[in-house]
Amino acid sequence: MSAGLVQAAYIVAAVLFIMSLAGLSKQESARNGNYYGIAGMTIALIATIFSPDASGLGWVIVAMVIGGSIGIHYAKKVEMTEMPELVAILHSFVGLAAVLVGYNSYLDHGVMTDAMLNIHLVEVFLGVFIGAVTFTGSIVAFCKLRGVISSSPLNIPHKHKLNLAAIVVSTLLMFYFVGAEGSFFAIFLMTLIAFAFGYHLVASIGGADMPVVVSMLNSYSGWAAAAAGFMLANDLLIVTGALVGSSGAILSYIMCKAMNRSFISVIAGGFGQEVVIDENADYGEHRETSAEEVAEMLKNSRSVIITPGYGMAVAQAQYPVYEITSKLREMGVEVRFGIHPVAGRLPGHMNVLLAEAKVPYDIVLEMDEINDDFPETDTVLVIGANDTVNPAALEDPNSPIAGMPVLEVWNAQNVIVFKRSMNTGYAGVQNPLFFKENTQMLFGDAKGSVDAISKHL
Repeated sequence: MSAGLVQAAYIVAAVLFIMSLAGLSKQESARNGNYYGIAGMTIALIATIFSPDASGLGWVIVAMVIGGSIGIHYAKKVEMTEMPELVAILHSFVGLAAVLVGYNSYLDHGVMTDAMLNIHLVEVFLGVFIGAVTFTGSIVAFCKLRGVISSSPLNIPHKHKLNLAAIVVSTLLMFYFVGAEGSFFAIFLMTLIAFAFGYHLVASIGGADMPVVVSMLNSYSGWAAAAAGFMLANDLLIVTGALVGSSGAILSYIMCKAMNRSFISVIAGGFGQEVVIDENADYGEHRETSAEEVAEMLKNSRSVIITPGYGMAVAQAQYPVYEITSKLREMGVEVRFGIHPVAGRLPGHMNVLLAEAKVPYDIVLEMDEINDDFPETDTVLVIGANDTVNPAALEDPNSPIAGMPVLEVWNAQNVIVFKRSMNTGYAGVQNPLFFKENTQMLFGDAKGSVDAISKHL
């Protein structure tokens, strides 16, 4: 394949990637967006493999077969509840790839002029740094989402000063690295610092903010890919990495606005707060209900709003939820869904689950679109949500989730909360909603509870 044809293929692939992002911005066009992305990546791979600069085709094919087989195996096996962990671990692969490409480019860069060598060394240094931070940061995110390590933020003394010191020392090492025309000591020491920096950056962030962390790491992985593109002189990898990096940054910004967080503090990994639970707080007594009573309440309602959370994903209750939605709509009851921007453990997690269960797009509304409607709502079903419906975010300035906009479900006439127990949510704070006069608790597996309600309906 000639060099001109390769460049033409890269342009087509880049356009398809842009069309993919545009398609993924709406639920109705998301499927086509995926197809555009698949087509673009297929063209990019074929063009790269058969380009004039490519060598070792046999090894490339072997690597693709092994990697593809592993990818297909896990893609078929992974549950929707495990999708956030999968995304996080995939980000770590991108980061590690950037580190390995960086070291390879450092060890084998050919003959260059002084100016070109300096530029190349800066590319290598920055690529390794971004990749290393992405690698360990994504591993920590994976472990938190998986429950391997605590979701509580790591709060060590002077943590912000340590982060600043890591950046300052790495910057000084970069100047030394370039000045010494590629000191192995400098790049190796920086790599160790970057690994530690990435770990500390994400470990310092609390569980309630993990959806923003995943989005942020998505952006980091894009910039790591772009850095690898510069080192490999691959235009498409630069474009693709920039698309992923910028779109991830924009999504992180949107998520921060939705959570009333500072975007700069997210980038610095500084918005994790120490979770302090007041064990002596007297919230009163909670009230329990049964599936039969909830079914009767729903029958007598004119307006129902369902607010799903991660618990619904774990129980795979989205399918029976769709069943009761259909039955209630047939009875003339208005049913809508209220989705918090950070519901679940991944941006858009709940939207994907509901779309998977064939819930109509037009009744799935964002928090800002539905929050004002709760006072006119007869019944709210809180299925597996906790932190996103916690009134402490608005009422308790000392809460770890203070200031975060939440779904104000307590303003409805009746609130039914589906939970396994009275345990706290992922942020580790108690929810006063459970003890309000208009709230009743329906304990048990969410899928079993919704199935029972459906039978009574």
